[in-house]
Amino acid sequence: MLDEINPVINMIVFAAFVALTLVIVFRVSRRKATENQFYAAGRSFSGRQNGIAIAGDYLSAASFLGICGAIATAGYDGFLYSIGFLVAWLVALLLVAELLRNTGRFTMADVLSFRLKQRPVRMAAALATLAVCFFYLVAQMAGAGGLVALLMGFDDPAATSITIAVVGVLMIVYVIFGGMKGTTWVQIIKAVLLIAGAAIMTLMVLFVVRFDFNELLRMAVEASPEGEAILAPGLRYTNPVDFISLGLALVLGTAGLPHVLMRFYTVPSAKEARRSVVWAIWLIGIFYLFTLVLGFGAGALVGPEALANAPGGENAAAPLLALSLGGPILMAIISAVAFATILAVVAGLAITAATSFAHDIYGSIIKKGQTKPGAEVRVARITVVVIGIIAILGGIVAQNQNVAFLVALAFAVAASANLPTILYSLFWRRFNSGGALWSMYGGLVSCVVLIIFSPAVSGTEKSMFPDVDFSVFPLSNPGIVSIPLAFVLGIIGTFVSKPEADHDVKQAEMEVRSFTGAGAEKASEH
Repeated sequence: MLDEINPVINMIVFAAFVALTLVIVFRVSRRKATENQFYAAGRSFSGRQNGIAIAGDYLSAASFLGICGAIATAGYDGFLYSIGFLVAWLVALLLVAELLRNTGRFTMADVLSFRLKQRPVRMAAALATLAVCFFYLVAQMAGAGGLVALLMGFDDPAATSITIAVVGVLMIVYVIFGGMKGTTWVQIIKAVLLIAGAAIMTLMVLFVVRFDFNELLRMAVEASPEGEAILAPGLRYTNPVDFISLGLALVLGTAGLPHVLMRFYTVPSAKEARRSVVWAIWLIGIFYLFTLVLGFGAGALVGPEALANAPGGENAAAPLLALSLGGPILMAIISAVAFATILAVVAGLAITAATSFAHDIYGSIIKKGQTKPGAEVRVARITVVVIGIIAILGGIVAQNQNVAFLVALAFAVAASANLPTILYSLFWRRFNSGGALWSMYGGLVSCVVLIIFSPAVSGTEKSMFPDVDFSVFPLSNPGIVSIPLAFVLGIIGTFVSKPEADHDVKQAEMEVRSFTGAGAEKASEH
């Protein structure tokens, strides 16, 4: 099957997609950007537009490449990713979206520091944001390297590393010149193309089996060396606790993802923020139904053995399925859409990380809010370059890892470091700065340390360092330990530290603003 790949066609289609998106970025970013325009696109997007952009931001390489590959090789266990990623949006819709839009300006730290001590809480929130973005960026870069290696016929790790560097450079260009507005339009276009492409492939797979899903499952079982075991839990996650830990991280992680939370600030009102999430849920839900068919379709028509031998491993499931269904041209189109997916997501992550550093650390902590016009934007653009370099190095280290698995680690960090403090800040009157710092630093440090000493990093065939073993924590995802620990630390830190002198006044103001929106528009203008 790999002999049918045509690198020339793939290169032409790739170049066309990149050229199109670059033209869009430059067209929407011709005027000089203020902080409001660079960070939040001037709050000019409607709920529908922002909902489509959220879907484009959220449906990453993990959703398309990683989940399809996981379902193709692990069946039931792979589909857990789809379920977890989708159910997580209910938490974001019911508890977070509207309240965050009412309270904040540009970043998650705006919300967390509203009623707490500005400098230490902003620093903690910014560091948590940068950590989540790093894990997420590494996953996207790894997916990009495997995808391009497959399409160009590379089997040399050095060549794959070069492709990861190219993706990083393109990401830097998108964000530096386009800001949030350019990035949002790229995400909208990418979401439409990705969902349309997945829908076409789903119909083609169902046509092959005469729209009999049971027949598709039968073919997948026959093609799998595991047989009917792929239809039952426990094939990949033999430890039930690990399975639960992964599910907990997926369900709770979305509401703490800084690049998703930042999208709520690009709309003009809380009503539009809520409408954004409704649009996103519908689009994302439909897409994840497609992944079920595509994953088992790849298992049935491509086969786990072919995936194991392909560049990029199981991340190549969707492109190889397209090759099987429609030949080199369909594969080139679907792969170009996947490549655009990666570019759009890494651009969203980069602008989030850059905004957090420039607005929270540089503007609010170093300069104490006394920055010259345009200074934060300049710092943000420099930060994008640094982030791009770090992401390239991380992507090279994480080559051949399943991107859905890597993203699940980012979800665990987000749910541990961010979510407890967000919920406590919005709903618990007694919560204070001590609780926030205990929760954020405790959740962040415990989660990262457990990841480093887990089988995800060393000691197993599919880990980042398979030749050494320093894993002492038995679970691949630390969510079941680090998330409850962060909630508990928030409670302990609150009760062992004294509230600020103006705690009651600030808490009452935040409560009114978060639930009614009163004062939110005025805050967003500053």
